[in-house]
Amino acid sequence: MADHWNRVLLLGSLILPVCSIAVNGNISQNCSDFQTSSWRNILQRLDLNVQFMLLTRRNPDCARPINVNNDFQSSNFNGSLPTKLILHGYRMTGSKPSWVDTLAKELISAMDVNVVIVDWIIGSTAVYHSAVQNSALLGFKISTLIANFIAHGSTKDSFHLIGISLGAHVAGIVGHIFKGKLGRITGLDPAGPKFSKASVNERLDPSDAIFVEAIHSDSDCFGISEPVGHIDFYLNGGKDQPGCTRPILSSVYKYLICDHIRAVFLYISSIKNHCPLMAFPCQSYEHFTNGECTDCYNHSLQRCPRIGLLERGGLSADEQPKEVKAYLMTSSDLPFCVKHFLVEIFLKQLGLHDQRVEITFLSNNHSNISNLQLTIPNKQSSERTVRKVIPYVRFGNMDAITIELLSSWRRKRHTIHIAELRVRELPLNDRERPPCCINNIVTDEKIFFGQFGNCL
Repeated sequence: MADHWNRVLLLGSLILPVCSIAVNGNISQNCSDFQTSSWRNILQRLDLNVQFMLLTRRNPDCARPINVNNDFQSSNFNGSLPTKLILHGYRMTGSKPSWVDTLAKELISAMDVNVVIVDWIIGSTAVYHSAVQNSALLGFKISTLIANFIAHGSTKDSFHLIGISLGAHVAGIVGHIFKGKLGRITGLDPAGPKFSKASVNERLDPSDAIFVEAIHSDSDCFGISEPVGHIDFYLNGGKDQPGCTRPILSSVYKYLICDHIRAVFLYISSIKNHCPLMAFPCQSYEHFTNGECTDCYNHSLQRCPRIGLLERGGLSADEQPKEVKAYLMTSSDLPFCVKHFLVEIFLKQLGLHDQRVEITFLSNNHSNISNLQLTIPNKQSSERTVRKVIPYVRFGNMDAITIELLSSWRRKRHTIHIAELRVRELPLNDRERPPCCINNIVTDEKIFFGQFGNCL
């Protein structure tokens, strides 16, 4: 028994120093994490308790707490590097945003930068109206931090503020304080409630930074519909997002914010993945889907803007757009990017009444990769061409189609005669991608199958 206890004591003497080193190591690293809000905080109406946390390539997994009065020279902050600030928005549950660590790490992986995470959970939880009221004070605190960064070697144009929902308008407040001299603001589905009818001095707008961009994904509910940047990207029209149409039984909350938060996940994907998220300047989403905005060279921008970290969205420095609406389609799953194709149907013979058809586009292994439902007009119509833009998931090559004639209880199917069905990848100004065609389609059957070939 004595030998047994001697072994235990010996083992303990070996373990305790190791534990002490580990504990002391954590203390010396002084890692910081988000606060947690509670109803007690709300009822007591505590101070904002804003917390700033710094991540760099020297400490990618251990956020260092920083303070507006800190001596930044003793931290990992490097004033010669760009600085990106992440500003979350209203938090209904008072919990840490699930996406914030991923966004910060992807930014550090993509660029050698300072990443500052702004934690204002205490002031952003529960009552939305109060969170909006707190945004002005938050903007002032962030501005004080940036001013101190500038005093330690940073330049105004080296700052990039990434604001989510209400955080996007906070970024606008900060930009306004610096008279639009900060480098860049990215608004990820900027909040709509309380801001849709606000003046430009009360919300994000193009004058708040050298380059302001916004990604809209829920403009009919939690997001704003008006353009607020130099370039405004509208995902699938800016409203309903693929994959968000059905309630998730396990989480009603996730279903409610699915469209709203899609802008965040898509932006993270644009940093991590190399497939381009290209958008097309257009007057409206309807005009875009009807094939009226297919060549960016016909727009004043002279090129198609892209979502991601490209400088000025991939536009040249001498272009000064303002509130340009740009539209793109996405898939329902990561990495969300798709190719856009213009489908042109040249009709030859029309029937007595309109005919609904569904065209399914197939890859080279005949898997379904896109569907298009449209109406073939009747012979009284003067229209002989139908144009539509479709998304195409970026796997495999488009090889064939099926056409299904859709009948109703009132009308029977009738023969349709299509002189040519032509498909071209957008933008059309790219001459290296020739169109592909199926010619002389005549069918009165429920299903027609045809394979693409060269155009005549």
